[in-house]
Amino acid sequence: MCRGGKQDACWAASGNAQAGLCRGICVRLPQGGLSPCPDAGLSCRLPLNLWPRLRNQIENPPGLIRFSAVTKQGIFLGDPFHIDRVWGPDERGRLRARLEISDQVWTPEQLEARPASLRDVEVVFSTWGMPHLLPAQLEALPSLKAVFYAAGSVRAFAEPLWERGITVFSAWTANGVPVAEFTLAHTLLALKQAWTHVRTLREARSPKAWAHLPMPGVYGATVGILSLGVIGQHVAGLLRPFDLRLRACDPFFDPAKARALGVELCSLEALFQECDVVTIHTPWLKETEGLVTGALIRSMKPGATLINTSRGAVVAEQEMIAVLRERPDLTAVLDVTHPEPPAEGSPLYTLPNVLLSPHIAGSCGMEVRRMAAWMAGEFENWLDGRPLHYAVTREMAARMA
Repeated sequence: MCRGGKQDACWAASGNAQAGLCRGICVRLPQGGLSPCPDAGLSCRLPLNLWPRLRNQIENPPGLIRFSAVTKQGIFLGDPFHIDRVWGPDERGRLRARLEISDQVWTPEQLEARPASLRDVEVVFSTWGMPHLLPAQLEALPSLKAVFYAAGSVRAFAEPLWERGITVFSAWTANGVPVAEFTLAHTLLALKQAWTHVRTLREARSPKAWAHLPMPGVYGATVGILSLGVIGQHVAGLLRPFDLRLRACDPFFDPAKARALGVELCSLEALFQECDVVTIHTPWLKETEGLVTGALIRSMKPGATLINTSRGAVVAEQEMIAVLRERPDLTAVLDVTHPEPPAEGSPLYTLPNVLLSPHIAGSCGMEVRRMAAWMAGEFENWLDGRPLHYAVTREMAARMA
């Protein structure tokens, strides 16, 4: 890196520089063009006829890392498997353009073993598997100012960070995008009674079953959303283009904002009694545990569908199972359960009117890169002093799923 203090930019190549150039290239960027840096103390000096070539490499630097005059330092911390899966080459490239960071994934034990290497680290990037750091591990990061968590809930690890005044950012809204898309898909299928038709044909194995069962269809149907948090609002936005009626139960949501979303607020009882599909987006809190009772499910319309992509504990599961046995016309689409996965021998595995999936509504496959991309963007906002969107406070976390 530049050592003279007068340089405008410094470029360092990883390994041998391209085209046989020197390992370390330090240049000034005066208005008139490029010239060797006289203060760099480098052992090499390039012939003048090579400077146009060098300029092209600087402007199009494959494999090169740029460091500003004052460069922040960051690390990846957590589970290497998840870090490598979530933080892809594009997202890492955005980070490297703005700070010093290697591909090494640090573990809590390494923090304690090598504290001298980390005293200038100001930023941590992580995802699923972010550890709950102990005091001794946090002591190894005395300069830490922010943690950018490319996943959802931060409740498992954030408390000691908040206590030290460290800002915690989360990609919980990015992780909610595929949940809303999953909900949209199942809502449209439910309004066509798709799963009931599939089950009927499979069980009958006869052309006599080739008939349309009673179904609401999409046009004019009523869809209910339980809780208008970020995901619930996104679901409402995705459903708005369709010719159907949207209702929601959320006692804390501003009625004016609900109207702007095209949503009619109603009671919990009315939501279950009057909607063809009810989709649950309530966070799992002490106050919401067992909120969806068997009585509410039993009150649903003939042929109605219950979708749960939130948390299994917000549903009184044994009561739900009893109702689903009584009401084979109802369908439950369950991406979450409590416990998760269901215990061996649970009726949820075998009930014909239960569609059970292994918590796949959230970010999967390449969708996980969205979370890293949003955190990379928030890091850039933080670094440049622009408005921030995804900081999570202790008070916010208490209300989040």
